[in-house]
Amino acid sequence: MSFKIKVDLAGLNGYLDRMNEGVQAAARPAAQAGAQVLYNEVQANVKKIKRKTGNLASAIYQAYSENNSGPARATYHVSWNARKAPHGHLVEYGHLQRYEYYKDEQGKIRPKVRAGMEGKPRPKSGSRNRAALDAYYVTLPNPKQVAARPFVRPAMSKFPQAVDAARKVLLQQIAKKK
Repeated sequence: MSFKIKVDLAGLNGYLDRMNEGVQAAARPAAQAGAQVLYNEVQANVKKIKRKTGNLASAIYQAYSENNSGPARATYHVSWNARKAPHGHLVEYGHLQRYEYYKDEQGKIRPKVRAGMEGKPRPKSGSRNRAALDAYYVTLPNPKQVAARPFVRPAMSKFPQAVDAARKVLLQQIAKKK
């Protein structure tokens, strides 16, 4: 004994196609919601650090990355702009201070230049050029270890909240597309 069943899946296929379009359209708002949680945490962490110029706080950003995104996948970067705050990595990871520093008339923190070196071109930075830098700047008698004051890495503790925010927006966006 046998039997046949014919099922028209056109409606189901159409529904699944609409769901796929909905998921693809929802990827970017969902990723942004997760990035916003991390961005807010990085901003809060920067506010806890003793402020010198405010450049670091104004350099924090979140940006959509077209190169790392695609259909149903959206990527956001949360970090600091190294041009606005080139010292960000020194704050995040700590560093060894080798030179004496002072605050200039504009309020910028600068290394002291040795007497007789004023007006001469500054040597290029880097460990290979250490002797030239030491001859140009006033060195400390003993280098000082400056502790890290991380502001990006601790934000990773908010990943569960970021995932929850992204999931919530994703489900809201998909529900709109039904």
